[in-house]
Amino acid sequence: MLKIGLLGVGHLGKIHLNCLSMIDGLFEVVGFFDPDDQHAEEASGRFGVPRFTDLDRLLDAVDAVDIVTPTISHFELAKKVLLSGKHLFIEKPVTHTVAEAETLIQLQRETGLVAQVGHVERFNPAVLSLNGLSVRPMFIEAHRLSLFNPRGTDVSVVLDLMIHDLDIVLSMVDSEVVAIHASGVPVVSDTPDICNARLEFANGCVANLTASRVSLKQMRKVRLFQKDAYISLDLLDKQAQVVRLFSDPGESSAGNGQLMELPTPNGKKWISIEMPAIEQVNAIKMELESFGQSILHHAPAKVPLEDGYEALKLADWINRDLLSRNHLLEKERM
Repeated sequence: MLKIGLLGVGHLGKIHLNCLSMIDGLFEVVGFFDPDDQHAEEASGRFGVPRFTDLDRLLDAVDAVDIVTPTISHFELAKKVLLSGKHLFIEKPVTHTVAEAETLIQLQRETGLVAQVGHVERFNPAVLSLNGLSVRPMFIEAHRLSLFNPRGTDVSVVLDLMIHDLDIVLSMVDSEVVAIHASGVPVVSDTPDICNARLEFANGCVANLTASRVSLKQMRKVRLFQKDAYISLDLLDKQAQVVRLFSDPGESSAGNGQLMELPTPNGKKWISIEMPAIEQVNAIKMELESFGQSILHHAPAKVPLEDGYEALKLADWINRDLLSRNHLLEKERM
């Protein structure tokens, strides 16, 4: 059994603590470290897990560490964890800056420790339902809308929300981003609360992403368009739909009752609408389990630091484009 410690028991940290306690036979939660007395008292009372006031003592007592603290503190804590010889799970965004992420990657490679980034949407049941399908999108549209919550305003909406979809897109498109066009505005905070970004890939794929944390409704949808299919993912309701076009009904694995005839200028086509089987799982619990299994089996992390770095690089590019565009607009108003 792996001994693990938790750094940070705020809102998300308590969720991690609860998930770790539900994973039988894999983790023993030794304790947590959090300088906030109120958070610490709530966590100790609810989960019966001891609080460590000395971070070094906690590191000495564990095999692995789960970092669920504000992004600004990620780098120093993660560096300390890796230099202590402990395996690392770190919430997204992996670090505050791209340079910090590069340093962590170098440290992880030197130590050979397992390090995983908490891009939890990789474990969303709707995303998992696509395993085994050939996904080669040429156009992607993603909407991630959320009610305002002051917890995430230490960073822009790009790092708070859009980074989830940046990671999903990068995991599905095997090509390099060559251009980005972004627009966004602050509404209730000092950083952009609404953002739209258009990503252009070397292979011709285009991704259009919208994120807002000042919406009146919640939405987390991703739509993928490729030569032979349209794929719709509802990450909030955990549903997926795959629509395929066939020239010959015999090409489809769907029965005749599931095929719809479609006349086109190029002749008769058939459409099949499939709902992939969804296994309802706890995504955070599942990602933490995968982290533990990677340690036990000396296997690569499901979401390595490199993936977190690539998503962060794109988020940084978008934020810089937003800043540049807003400066130009301010100059035009003068």
